[in-house]
Amino acid sequence: MTAAPLSGRATATEPAPPAQDRPGQEPRDHRRRHGLRAWAGRQYWPAVWYLLPAAVFYTLFVLRPLGQTAWISLFRWDGLTEGRWVGLGNYRALLSDTRIPAAIGHSLEFVVFYALLPVALGLFLAALMSRIRIHGLSFFRAVLFLPQILATVVVAVSWRWIYDIDGPLNAALRAVGLGSLARAWLGDYHTALPSVGLVGTWVMYGLCMVLFLAGTQKIPTELYESARIDGCGPVREFFTVTLPALRGEMSIALVLTITYALRNFDLVWNTTTGGPGTSTTVPSVFIYQGAFLTHEVGGAAAISVCLTAVVLVVTGVVMRLVRGKEG
Repeated sequence: MTAAPLSGRATATEPAPPAQDRPGQEPRDHRRRHGLRAWAGRQYWPAVWYLLPAAVFYTLFVLRPLGQTAWISLFRWDGLTEGRWVGLGNYRALLSDTRIPAAIGHSLEFVVFYALLPVALGLFLAALMSRIRIHGLSFFRAVLFLPQILATVVVAVSWRWIYDIDGPLNAALRAVGLGSLARAWLGDYHTALPSVGLVGTWVMYGLCMVLFLAGTQKIPTELYESARIDGCGPVREFFTVTLPALRGEMSIALVLTITYALRNFDLVWNTTTGGPGTSTTVPSVFIYQGAFLTHEVGGAAAISVCLTAVVLVVTGVVMRLVRGKEG
């Protein structure tokens, strides 16, 4: 036997009464309309026409393909015949595929080589070039940036030759008496992934260096003079003046390099094809194999959607961590 609720007392299921406007205060609807009109009056509406072409281009060539990929991921389709609706079946298959966690782990390892090492090298070179007067600085800067503008296939083929068992790397090791270390660097289970990762470091550090050099140009020289008057040495000057001033450039560099590491395909495919075994396989390799080799287009689209989500989340977290304190 349960007690009946007391009369006149509001129960948890009764809706809360609407908030009343205070006497003499403008009604809430009027205040909202006034706020919208004030917001609209502050906008420069002709700017919308300038943004419209880019918005249309972005919608047609970025958002529309993304939507089509997400739609295809809901079908079992070989790319030729009519697809069969499977709903989230392709995503459930991904969860039970033991190869996917290993591939994601390889991508995270590539983040170290493609993002963290290039950022550290770029910071070191930018600090060095901004502090020491170097004759022919433009030449050295162009040479160091050169890997960034080379075609990835050219880079991959060149490093395959360098890493070859009879390549210049093993020849140099034998010449200095370290022949026992010579090996097929891209064919060894233990050295294939670091070898490909170091190629990525070589490609990406030039971009980071140029970004940081541009950032150092905007640092007021008075800050460096004040630091030197306070007795700061080169290392302390770097950590107290240069590094905090480059926070914005670091966020851009990290977003670009981490995105490149997570969607990495061309370097891996043109150097190891994901091997030996699956030691360098990344999610992009499964996307290529599913879309063009095994004709499992729906499954490949599901991996693409998940990879896109991972890239967006990781870049969002990085930007939040690096630039959060600026707000």
